[in-house]
Amino acid sequence: KNKYKIWLEIETLACEAMEKYNQIPKGTTKIIREKSNFNVDKILEIEKKTKHDVIAFLTNVAKYVGEESRYIHKGLTSSDILDTSFSIQLYQSSLIIQKGLINFGKELIKLSKKHKYTICIGRSHGIHAEATTFGLKILGYYEENKRNLSSLKKSIKEIQTIQMSGPIGTYSNIDPRVEKIVAQ
Repeated sequence: KNKYKIWLEIETLACEAMEKYNQIPKGTTKIIREKSNFNVDKILEIEKKTKHDVIAFLTNVAKYVGEESRYIHKGLTSSDILDTSFSIQLYQSSLIIQKGLINFGKELIKLSKKHKYTICIGRSHGIHAEATTFGLKILGYYEENKRNLSSLKKSIKEIQTIQMSGPIGTYSNIDPRVEKIVAQ
């Protein structure tokens, strides 16, 4: 359901941008926003016939929107929607993981403080070594978690890209300005 919500938002944003540049009639996007909806089960049913996920989606959305649906997906290719949507899904998922890593780090700090003086056997090369504290061991995991969190934050910036350049990425059927507006 979230995937289709993203698809619909991308398609609608593209319509907004095209409307801004007088490539589709004024007021179209307002009607699309008001009427647009989808039914996941119906989309999957249509896809069994069409063997094409985006066509199935657009067919279902068109039943809700009506006449103005002819402007949805104008100049776009399925890859524009799929790739952009996947980037958004990765971003959303990464934020969930980031929150988990932040919470995990907080718990590691609590645990390390609790066991600051809890003696345990250290290990080196897979065998017993000098004594250490369990709290200090946990701090090692905390530092590893910080590195993982830092790497994730860098990845989040990298995955925030979109593609809305039409067939073969040539902008032959869509104005490059539309891509810039949707990206914002």
